[in-house]
Amino acid sequence: MCSEFKLVICGYMNFYMRFFVVIFCVCLFTSAVPDDSFRNKQLKFTRVREAYDLKRNIVYKNLINNKIDKDSLSLYLRAFKLEKVLEVWAKNKADSSYILVKELPICELSGFVGPKRRYKDLQVPEGFYHISNLNPYSKYYLSMQINYPNASDSIRGVKGSLGNEIFIHGSCISSGCLAITDDRIRELFVYCIEAYNSGQKRIDITIYPTKLSTVNYQGLLKKYSTYKDDVSLWKDLKVSYDLFQQTKQPPLVEFLPNGTHVIK
Repeated sequence: MCSEFKLVICGYMNFYMRFFVVIFCVCLFTSAVPDDSFRNKQLKFTRVREAYDLKRNIVYKNLINNKIDKDSLSLYLRAFKLEKVLEVWAKNKADSSYILVKELPICELSGFVGPKRRYKDLQVPEGFYHISNLNPYSKYYLSMQINYPNASDSIRGVKGSLGNEIFIHGSCISSGCLAITDDRIRELFVYCIEAYNSGQKRIDITIYPTKLSTVNYQGLLKKYSTYKDDVSLWKDLKVSYDLFQQTKQPPLVEFLPNGTHVIK
């Protein structure tokens, strides 16, 4: 009887030993597999970690307050040069329209209204762009590159001397870029990283000379009537602006061979 009891006990002990060994191996394997999410790749950089330490809770709370799940986040950005403001629009992937979740004042931008057409003209571009790169090593703390020159700029700008390296960045110094201070670029970085982490492939940004209400638009046309290149671009931007005001969906943009656009 005692021998049988011992055998039973030994059987149970062997079972549980094997069970815990399996669990241990699974846990060890899981912990050994690197988390290759976009967020965690970015968190390897010191300044990105600083941004998350300071801004994570603010961004997450703002998204929750706007009923947006960070794991289903999509972003769209709009910048207005005269008003010196960068708008952050967001939605869940399944939502039909974007909502404004943040307005970030622009500390400094060089130049005047009108597009960028050549190297060292100090102009901030105007038109339809997207974020092409995140830079955690910027001399202006953090920066995100805009894909200037786009297809239209390449056609309408000075051939061979278009310039490049246009960024949204920290600090308050501009030579064709949008400088929004170190504090604000931290927050924008967190928003963008979360959008990429949720699966968004491209974050579009439209840069306007001003908010193109009817009054503002007519004022531009009157003041700059002889600037044919500028007026042609603003006509396309006005169509985009009005469509977005109506639908809260970024219009689809097709670049035409003459440098103009089809806006849908």
